[in-house]
Amino acid sequence: MRPKHEPTENASFRFEVFRYDAAAGGPPRFQTYELDVSRQTSVLEGLLRIQDEQDPSLAFRYSCRGAVCGSCGMSINGRLNLACRVQLHQLVDRRVVLEPLPGLDVVKDLVVDMDPFWEKYRQVQPWLHAEITAADANRMSEPQRQQIDQFVNCILCGLCHAACPVTKSDERFTGPAALAKLYRFLADSREKRDATTLEQENAQAGMWGCHTIMKCSEVCPKDVRPTDGIRGLRRKLLSQKFKQVLGRSSRET
Repeated sequence: MRPKHEPTENASFRFEVFRYDAAAGGPPRFQTYELDVSRQTSVLEGLLRIQDEQDPSLAFRYSCRGAVCGSCGMSINGRLNLACRVQLHQLVDRRVVLEPLPGLDVVKDLVVDMDPFWEKYRQVQPWLHAEITAADANRMSEPQRQQIDQFVNCILCGLCHAACPVTKSDERFTGPAALAKLYRFLADSREKRDATTLEQENAQAGMWGCHTIMKCSEVCPKDVRPTDGIRGLRRKLLSQKFKQVLGRSSRET
């Protein structure tokens, strides 16, 4: 039996969807679709209904049940979210305004070019550099695992990148997702990489570019706080510098 508070009745919703095709050119516009669906329907399900029943030319990304959670990121009534997570009854009224993620070039309709995001991600070399054997794979204490837990949960949806005001003002900025992932690996007790990657982000376009405005944390669907990781990188860098100074001092004496 459904809980009584769950809205099950159908209602008519007005979807106002951003339309633009970079290949065809022309001005961007909004197109309106009327959809009669259950108020429990997600925004993504609504888009799929529109695509199936009204307009097969409508373009958007989704990979639900395809092991690529996070693909359906977009602006929903002015707030960045995953379309699969937002049910229509959660919206203030029956008007659903859908726009592509900001700060990224639009390919078509709600599909944006994610290449700049992935380039920054690859830049931090987001993998363990240590040689891990089967015996070492689980050699991590509970407190050590908890230290990186939230960053492991990142699904790389790009919402934090799109929400960050620094990525919009400085295209060189590595961005919250990539920097948080870098911290995830540097804070892994099994990691043994050298200081090169950390030093690479010792710049205004790297870890020092973050203004701690916290927009990234506000939009994360997995409750990751990228600013925690960026602060962690700064602490690691300062600790590394301090150890280098101590090492030089001890050699000189």
